[in-house]
Amino acid sequence: MSSYHSIFLPINKDSLVTKNPLNRLVFRYLKPYWGRAVAVVLFQFAATIASLYLPRLNGDIIDNGVARGDARYIWVHGGLMLAVSAAQVVGQVCAVYFGAKMAMAVGRDIRQGIFDQVLSFSARELNRFGAPSLITRTTNDVQQVQMLVLMTCILILGAPITMVGGVIMAIRTDLWLSWLIAAAVGALAVVAAVVLVMMSPLFSSMQKRIDQVNRVLREHISGIRVVRAFVREPYEAERFAKANRDLTDTGIAVGRLMMTLFPVVMVILNLSTVGVTWFGASQIDKGALEVGQMTAFMSYLMQILMSVMMATMMLVMVPRAAVCAGRIVEVLDSDSSVVPPLRPLVPAAAGQARLENVDFRYSGAAEPVLREIGFELAAGQTTAVIGATGSGKTTLVNLLPRLFDATAGTVEVDGLDVKDFDPEALWSRIGLVPQKPFLFSGTVASNLRYGKEDATDDELWKALEVAQARDFVEAMEGGLEAPITQGGSNVSGGQRQRLAIARALVKRPEIYIFDDSFSALDVATDARLRAALADETRDAAVFIVAQRVSTIRGADQILVLDAGQIVGRGKHDELLETCPTYREIVESQLKAEEMTA
Repeated sequence: MSSYHSIFLPINKDSLVTKNPLNRLVFRYLKPYWGRAVAVVLFQFAATIASLYLPRLNGDIIDNGVARGDARYIWVHGGLMLAVSAAQVVGQVCAVYFGAKMAMAVGRDIRQGIFDQVLSFSARELNRFGAPSLITRTTNDVQQVQMLVLMTCILILGAPITMVGGVIMAIRTDLWLSWLIAAAVGALAVVAAVVLVMMSPLFSSMQKRIDQVNRVLREHISGIRVVRAFVREPYEAERFAKANRDLTDTGIAVGRLMMTLFPVVMVILNLSTVGVTWFGASQIDKGALEVGQMTAFMSYLMQILMSVMMATMMLVMVPRAAVCAGRIVEVLDSDSSVVPPLRPLVPAAAGQARLENVDFRYSGAAEPVLREIGFELAAGQTTAVIGATGSGKTTLVNLLPRLFDATAGTVEVDGLDVKDFDPEALWSRIGLVPQKPFLFSGTVASNLRYGKEDATDDELWKALEVAQARDFVEAMEGGLEAPITQGGSNVSGGQRQRLAIARALVKRPEIYIFDDSFSALDVATDARLRAALADETRDAAVFIVAQRVSTIRGADQILVLDAGQIVGRGKHDELLETCPTYREIVESQLKAEEMTA
């Protein structure tokens, strides 16, 4: 898979697991852009040196030009000040330009890295993190780290140069007054340290609050029909209001600390100015200091304190960025429970699958979901699974395309253990129609071509015809180019299922898996669809999970699941005689049909 992350930065989990994930994350993703980083440092250095030279020129103009009435000196050195100012502007603009490009590139690569890592996750890791948290980590968290990189390039890099250079220039101007610098910088450092210590836990809490707001909003939007059907708008409004209040309260607490910092810093700045004026005046009175020198010293003191203040304000961003970096690294550091083979193999396509003594247990579960499962799928045959809700049918379906790995036993496709199978080759041989069919925003054609990118329109119409979807697609404005909204919300449940089935048919895989994919269809449509499928998939292995007996009664092999175990195996008529569980399912459905009639 080609991506920024995979091209430049192969994931090295050990290098990301540190006590300071922010440093590791930023430096690792800055590595490809070291040239821009060097350019930022050089331009910031040039701009800072120029800014430090200006007070010296200004002091010389006052002492040697204004005090002595030398107009020529004023003009010459004034012109030099303009040239130095222009150089400062050019250096700062170039530093901002290269810094912005580098920060945006780093943010892009981190987002791509998270996306690539999430693509490798199995359903287990996706469930552990949750969609809302992964969205927040990919967007808001990356934005915080990206902003820190940008502000570091624009402001923080110049701060130490200004502080060191300003101290040197101030000492050269007047050594006796330099104690004021130590006092002011020390006071600012203490204030900054206290604020940073208090802010760190608040930022950690804030990111969790953002996750919660995202989660509640996502659930409300996704389940809006259920909310309205059960008249739960007031409850949902209160739930969102609580999450929103929690986030707001945390943000206010952070804002109060930041606002406390501003007046304290300004007090220190103003007291420093008063101190320089007070003590500098006595030095001038003694003849040990000139007015221009005192002006230059005051400018250097202001530059030093301003650089400390800007660094302090930027360091306020560090705790939040550190929390975000930790959350990002947590994703990058999470290994998928489905590990790709070191030497992937691709056997000859045969349309066969076999499960032998398979167990599956979810992480932390007391009991396994599946126990001692064993059966075979063969090309040209249909195998069906039926059972009560919670019997493990969907979990069983997820083992074949290796969305989960079995905790015991072996799962083979075309004679090879799926753990040794090349993942792309494995997925290309399986056409999965999930229990909850999902359509992507786009058109009917773009959704169907997920199965085969170069499929012709004739192939698409053929698949739609088999899936009993041609009539309603032709009735849609645009036909194959009719728009489909995210999730397929602009079509009915039955139409979504039929489009998902058509998508699998376009792919023409060796193994078809239908996970309760006919539940939203009426009996007549279900019958027509199954008849058409029987002809279309006659050379492939078909695996059907269903709730209705009518859907699977013609299968070559029916497996009856109960509490994660196969309790019956055979054809419809055989199971009626030999399997009480299957007979109970059939009788309950017949009674339901009679009551409905």
